[in-house]
Amino acid sequence: MASTQRRSKITPEREREFYTAALDLLREGGYEALTMEGIAARTRCGKSTLYRQWGTKPQLVCAALRGMRGVRLGEIDTGTLAGDLRAVARATGTKAHADTALTQALAHAAQQNPDLLAALRENLVEPAVAEIDAMVRRAVERGEVAQDNPAVEFVAVQLFGVLRARLLLRGVHADEEYLVRFVEASVLPALGIAPASRTAPAPAG
Repeated sequence: MASTQRRSKITPEREREFYTAALDLLREGGYEALTMEGIAARTRCGKSTLYRQWGTKPQLVCAALRGMRGVRLGEIDTGTLAGDLRAVARATGTKAHADTALTQALAHAAQQNPDLLAALRENLVEPAVAEIDAMVRRAVERGEVAQDNPAVEFVAVQLFGVLRARLLLRGVHADEEYLVRFVEASVLPALGIAPASRTAPAPAG
């Protein structure tokens, strides 16, 4: 409730200005060079405004990442788990590929800054995992996936793990095309769902 009260006096347009400034500065100089003073100067406000609204730099960065992202995973509901996971792959892959500088700055900073890592987990990672888990639960309830399928536990781990693994192993991001292929080749078969390429055509007539 306190957080809602702090944020109530800033318009959505002004909030977006703060978020844009924070992420632009993060891309330009990295996390360590990013300061509340710098964001305040770029947005022509007092730094006390930023502290009242978000409290700390990690919380502001997380709010900016959450506020500026496009598709929200919790809004994805295509009616099938295969459709949901393909939509997640497209949304995640497009975002990661389009903002390499930001991704790299955050990945490095999170390993060096426990407060940032904790904030990212609390505000972004854990909610995203919960949203994917909710997709899987819906599929179990619909009867698409067996409740005792052991792969159910690892869907979110697979999706987030491949993002980091491809960059580490190949030096390139897991883009939209790669993530969709990963879902088709690895995630769906483990869940007992036939990928689109293997789905039998409907009978004629």
